[in-house]
Amino acid sequence: MSNKLLEIKNVTAYINQKRVFENLSINIELGCSTVILGPNGAGKSTLLKLLSREIFPVYKEDSCIKIFDKENWNIWDLRSKIGIVSNDLHQFIYGSAEGINVILSGLFASPDIWEYQKVTDKQIKNAEKILDYLDITRLRQREFECMSTGEQRRCLLGRALINDPDVLILDEPTSGLDVKACFQYVGIIRDLIQQGKTVILVTHHIHEIPPELNNVLLLKDGRILYSGSKKEILTNENITALYETPLKLVQTDGYFNILPG
Repeated sequence: MSNKLLEIKNVTAYINQKRVFENLSINIELGCSTVILGPNGAGKSTLLKLLSREIFPVYKEDSCIKIFDKENWNIWDLRSKIGIVSNDLHQFIYGSAEGINVILSGLFASPDIWEYQKVTDKQIKNAEKILDYLDITRLRQREFECMSTGEQRRCLLGRALINDPDVLILDEPTSGLDVKACFQYVGIIRDLIQQGKTVILVTHHIHEIPPELNNVLLLKDGRILYSGSKKEILTNENITALYETPLKLVQTDGYFNILPG
């Protein structure tokens, strides 16, 4: 059985008639937690839309997008294997949804829980365990719109965890969070990786890359600039090329940050 999580081969894709990718190729192994790092406009959001089947690539005979070695997925089957947290999802959830219902809504891909959706006692208990794990039990009956941004992000992560997926794809998960909330969230990501989850982190914030995450893809202008291990790829020269300005990296306790070059 193959251990390949993601294979993107020679993919060309458009957003609103604008070509974002041309002949893009990416390979990620299951268990190889990866950061996709790039500036705004690099194509990170478009890549997520390809993976979540919100958009489709241009058809070509030598082109494919395979997830767990399959091209054609029933979206419900895929949801049980991959949990996604994104800004689009953040906007999708109803403001009136209570915390526990935000988490349970991941079972149905809905913005809230409706009366016709049958939720079992076991599923409710599982959602309560997730609330406890994320330290947000206090949000069980709080409406989404009355939460802080950090609390909302934790609820969305809980929503992604409700199906116990093998893989989590996190798009700019700490955007808009203060320093405390940011590193609390990163701490949860670290724990999930240590539990055996494969995490794909999509970001332009180097400081939020957990030490446990060892594979790096640098994405610029719709193409992979560099890819490989964190030690090989996160260099002053590569980061300067990525952001087109002189930069230098500093490293402390497995974390990286950027300073002017």
